[in-house]
Amino acid sequence: MKVTDHLKKTGEVMFSFEIIPPARGKSLKDITDVVEELQPFRPPFIDVTGHSAEASYEEASDGTIRRRVRRKRPGTIGISGVIQNRYNIDTVAHLLCRGFTREETEDALIELNFLGIQNVMALRGDETSYLKSLKNGNTSNDFAVDLIRQVNDLRTGKYLEEILNSHPIDFCIGVAGYPEKHYEAPNLKSDIQYLKQKVDAGADYIVTQMFFDNGHFYRFLELCDRAGIKVPIIPGLKILNNASQLTNIPRKFHVNFPDELVDQIQDHPEDSKAIGIQWGIRQAEDLIKNGQMHLHFYVMNDVAAVSRVLKECRCG
Repeated sequence: MKVTDHLKKTGEVMFSFEIIPPARGKSLKDITDVVEELQPFRPPFIDVTGHSAEASYEEASDGTIRRRVRRKRPGTIGISGVIQNRYNIDTVAHLLCRGFTREETEDALIELNFLGIQNVMALRGDETSYLKSLKNGNTSNDFAVDLIRQVNDLRTGKYLEEILNSHPIDFCIGVAGYPEKHYEAPNLKSDIQYLKQKVDAGADYIVTQMFFDNGHFYRFLELCDRAGIKVPIIPGLKILNNASQLTNIPRKFHVNFPDELVDQIQDHPEDSKAIGIQWGIRQAEDLIKNGQMHLHFYVMNDVAAVSRVLKECRCG
């Protein structure tokens, strides 16, 4: 089932989740354990993040420096297939522009369709130390809107090259929205215009970047509506679980923390996990009270804090 079909359901609050593939060398069980802990919350879908390759430089025994390229978290397609077919939970596979050619993306889309996966999240991706070389006429998507257009082309059966006996593939396309603006955008107004371009190119729904002040989300909804964005917008939440995240999360995700939350954790760092959980409960209850019937949680494979929030918050 497509994400948009789930979003049309009424009468019950739904919780979806985003998980990351295990680091290279870990086993599939690390992921299936997470999924099994999330199952009691009856997620309509689970997102599986994508990761491009990274380059590193290592000194060999002979003193030479060698450049090695590795994908530290492989397996997005395989994990998506396991979740979809073993647990019967619809899966959203993340697709990235950076680190992948358009030809590789098309192959991934064909494989996802083969596995019965109907949903993808189209993202530009983070900066990477590895620049994909384009050989043999291969091409790349520079921005998320280009990736969306490629996926949208498959809806009409338009492939990069003619394929015998090919058929259209009708993916449901999700994109990211930034209530506090993308860090590269000059302001929120222009960022929402970029978002409108992604919707016009074929995106079906939006999931927001994590935020810790619901006021940012409500303002974002209003500005999107004014800009003519009418697709569903799902709020994305992250539960703080330690004091170090006060610096790690802004550095990585370019979001701000409310003064009240920062003061609480700085005054009582030993209670940071409990404070984060209570803040998450407060956010979730306020969003539901204000009509948000679907919440999306960035789990990062740490289920305990999210589980506490969902068990303790009043969802009715």
